Amino acid sequence: MDWSKTKTIFIIVFLILDVFLLNQYIGKKTATQYEVLAESSFEDNLKENDISYKTLPKDKGEDQYISTKRKVFTKEDFKKTKFPKQINISEDGKTVTVTLDSPVSVGEKNHSEAANTFVKDNVLYGDHYKYFGADKDRNSLVYYQTYKGKMFAKNYFAKLELFLDANNEIVSYQQTYLDDIEPNEGKEELQTALKAIEVLFRNGNIPAKSKITDVELVYCYYLDNSSIIFVPSWRVELNKKDNLFVTAFDGEILSSESMIKQEKETGIEP
Repeated sequence: MDWSKTKTIFIIVFLILDVFLLNQYIGKKTATQYEVLAESSFEDNLKENDISYKTLPKDKGEDQYISTKRKVFTKEDFKKTKFPKQINISEDGKTVTVTLDSPVSVGEKNHSEAANTFVKDNVLYGDHYKYFGADKDRNSLVYYQTYKGKMFAKNYFAKLELFLDANNEIVSYQQTYLDDIEPNEGKEELQTALKAIEVLFRNGNIPAKSKITDVELVYCYYLDNSSIIFVPSWRVELNKKDNLFVTAFDGEILSSESMIKQEKETGIEP
């Protein structure tokens, strides 16, 4: 065996490997620097348009699509709930309407700890729901079900709506719920919250002088003919009243109208 030739071959192989690894490192570093520069440039663009925002979630992380089914309610489900009520379950069992025997005050503000306490203590799976906002047209408070800390936002399949009277008291509520939640195989990298804001801004959804008052990662309904699929999405709240949604995988804008349309196409209407 010619050790001299073998040694030379090893040296050449290691040199090629070193060059390859160096190129990989330089490529990643360049990409990171470009990404930071692009984000910095876009942030300057927001300032120029007088668009303000709070501290954004920074970690990209990974997540996955999830599939689920709608729960079918039965009278048995409500035997353990302590609050006296009249219970009306829809014919398919997927929507329940509850009328209280006595109204429950939620105080002067629409959203209050009193409302949260009522939901937690008296609604079936109440601790699985999170407050979303008030519907002034329907004089109601809207909550949505959560999974691993993320809300199923703007979705009739996972909605709790508390109806109020003229005295700001809860008189009834309507509830739907998602069951058998299963993450799909394989995870994908999430785009940043800032990237979602950029997509909305470039599309003209965020006008100048806007205030981005909240940003959070949620699950949005994604139409599928065979099952109910949800995709991780960024919810961007403008001026404490308007909510915009962008899928966190590919940056697709989901309008409220399209989300409602998707629900109607399944044969279920709010």
